Amino acid sequence: MLEGQIIGLSVRDFFTKPMLKIAILPLLLTMLIMLIIFYSAADYGFDSLQITIEQSQNGQDINIDENAPFYFVWMMSLFAFLFKYSITSWLVGFLVYTVGTIFVMMFSVLITIAIIGFLTPMILTILQKRHYSHLEIHPFGTLLSPLWVLLKSTFVMLLLFILLIPLYFIPLINIIAINIPFYYFFHKLLTFDVASTILSKDEYVLIHARKANSFRFRTIFLYFVSMIPFITLFSAVFYIIYLGHSYFLQLEKLRGIDLNAKDINSDLRSENKEERKLIEEK
Repeated sequence: MLEGQIIGLSVRDFFTKPMLKIAILPLLLTMLIMLIIFYSAADYGFDSLQITIEQSQNGQDINIDENAPFYFVWMMSLFAFLFKYSITSWLVGFLVYTVGTIFVMMFSVLITIAIIGFLTPMILTILQKRHYSHLEIHPFGTLLSPLWVLLKSTFVMLLLFILLIPLYFIPLINIIAINIPFYYFFHKLLTFDVASTILSKDEYVLIHARKANSFRFRTIFLYFVSMIPFITLFSAVFYIIYLGHSYFLQLEKLRGIDLNAKDINSDLRSENKEERKLIEEK
């Protein structure tokens, strides 16, 4: 099946009633989490940021409410340090208004991807019954495996953010540098959630040994789709469907090759038996 046909089939599956019902859950949960974070920060006032900047530039001591969320205190302390120096002041301003916008948008993407991981088995079960009932699936991993992958991917993503800091101050290059950690997290969680639900460990290793680049191109495509503002809030289920079709089709090919190999071996055995019989009769 051509890639365009897989995408078309995935779109049709997405607009079925069961999938649309599931698609509502990531949307509602992500919006709820974002609103909680927004209003918890708003309680301490975005005006505090401007006051902090003015105090740091005037050499005054910075007063930060000890009851503020940890991320708010950390952010204010960082800004206070950077705004003490005129060299870094304009760079921070650039980061606040450009990188900050991208970060907020991508943060919503990460939340949605983390939420959709809990719905992946449900989505793929519907997909299997609809198109691949002839395939028996053998999921690998334990209940803690997704949590371990989530924690490991988060750690690597944060490490990449730190390592790529020097590139954030270079126009245009900073756009690529900022997206590398996000894409890593996006790719790892999506591929693991789908693959571990459909494939056995051996099948996963075989398919990725042969088709790893194909799945990277697919997740890059999905990542670019997610860059459209707010679309991930609605389309995360489509990502699972699309990758699900891709893995199911590869599983069909993999098991088809194995079945053909068994048929060939059995044919060879039968031919050998017939030859032996002829020799014995002679």
